[in-house]
Amino acid sequence: MTLRLSTVILPVDRWHEGGRETWRRAEELGFHTAYTYDHLSWRTFRDGPWFGALPTLTAAATATERLRLGTLVTSPNFRHPVTLAKELITLDDVSGGRITLGIGAGGNGFDATALGQEPWTPKERADRFGEFVPLLDRLLTEDVVTERGTFYSADEVRNIPGCVQRPRLPFAVAATGPRGMRLAARHGQAWVTTGDPKLYETGTAAQSVEALRGQIERLGKACAETGRDVAELDKVLLTSFTPEKNAVLSSLEGFVDFAGTHRDLGFTEIVIHWPIQDSVFAADQAVFESIATEALSRLG
Repeated sequence: MTLRLSTVILPVDRWHEGGRETWRRAEELGFHTAYTYDHLSWRTFRDGPWFGALPTLTAAATATERLRLGTLVTSPNFRHPVTLAKELITLDDVSGGRITLGIGAGGNGFDATALGQEPWTPKERADRFGEFVPLLDRLLTEDVVTERGTFYSADEVRNIPGCVQRPRLPFAVAATGPRGMRLAARHGQAWVTTGDPKLYETGTAAQSVEALRGQIERLGKACAETGRDVAELDKVLLTSFTPEKNAVLSSLEGFVDFAGTHRDLGFTEIVIHWPIQDSVFAADQAVFESIATEALSRLG
């Protein structure tokens, strides 16, 4: 099974003070895709610089030529399908068809209350996500859309000429629960996971592997229920949230072992965070770059 290697570049640097060069370097290193978080702020970075995801990706599209670009992930917390669709179509056009939309239900972080609302319950998030994704799918594939939903509506919305990628840009749906996995099966070109969050602090690597195996099995069942072959979906693992945390980037040999184990589970893409010193994503830049350029060739 072919494995791809991608990276996440957090939007923490001013564009003309290192930001642009990081995205260019990601392309030079041969990453398949460079993603960024679509948040208004995030955890330990909340009181520091943090720029918008879609403008950052637009700038990155003009600074690169081959690198795929994307969000990991966008959520309904502060997005609406109508406005998001227009921005994505524009971004897909500017990039020449190099955009992937990572999309998830969102959580209880800072984004959840930034617009003044009370945080949604897990059921409310799932309900909204279940409406958000199908409407966004329509908005990106149809010239004119009218729809009345419980949470999201569109009234004669025009999205001409549509995406460069046809029938639309790909969705990478982040999900671990049954409803989200059904959305991935119906609308996704890829499925995304960070592993089992219950194992992050005290779990073992072996427990994480078994949890991920179970997730892939449940994804297969969701695909079977919708009449889809699970092999059609790419399976994307965003690292740094399993028990191994940033030990994944501590050495080339360690990463090759990690990547081989997860490739054998069925993952087709592994995503590693671009190092940010003095943060939870601190790592040795030289080791990171050796992983980018050598790891895949070392996998048997």
